[in-house]
Amino acid sequence: MNAVIYLVAAAAGYLLGSLPFGYLVARWNGVNIFEVGSRNPGATNVKRCVGKRAGNLVFALDCLKGIVATSWVRLLPVSSDAVVWLGLLGFASAMCGHIFPLFTGFREGKGVATMFGGTVALMPVGAIIGAAVWVLFFYSTRYVSVASICLALSLPVSVFFLHGTGVLFWFALLVAAFVVFRHRENIIRLFNGTESRFLKKKAVESGGSH
Repeated sequence: MNAVIYLVAAAAGYLLGSLPFGYLVARWNGVNIFEVGSRNPGATNVKRCVGKRAGNLVFALDCLKGIVATSWVRLLPVSSDAVVWLGLLGFASAMCGHIFPLFTGFREGKGVATMFGGTVALMPVGAIIGAAVWVLFFYSTRYVSVASICLALSLPVSVFFLHGTGVLFWFALLVAAFVVFRHRENIIRLFNGTESRFLKKKAVESGGSH
């Protein structure tokens, strides 16, 4: 019975993570997100190529995937320890689903919004600190990639000071390392000076680089 519950949590998390909100929202606006911009179905590319409202909607929906995949297991009649492990499994599975989505032929995303949603469900204080870190680095650099990497790196630090070196810390450390790995191409572009800044529309129209 326990094995079945864990399999259900993993499958549910993966299927939730696979929901292609970036593709769907862009399509509703007449855009194939796989053919424009970075061709990434994440909120950043949708915001750049479709618009602010569409991008914000995609971020909220992708974040919701992480929250639901991580927290629905609390409804199950299992022990508190099992809830933690099932939540971690749902969290990891949702990220895998977002990065390698079943419904769009495994065309990958970065997984940051879904990761943030899972963090909200599992470690809300760490999520608040991470959000503050993201805002700080985004508005000081205008690089979404830098802000996302710093958010991810802040999680194990926050969990360490809040909860010590338990399972949440090691999980947060693994998630941070994975997010950094997923941004490896962005890191190379940052060192080469070719990474795109997220500039305001007026700045772009007046000749700023995109």
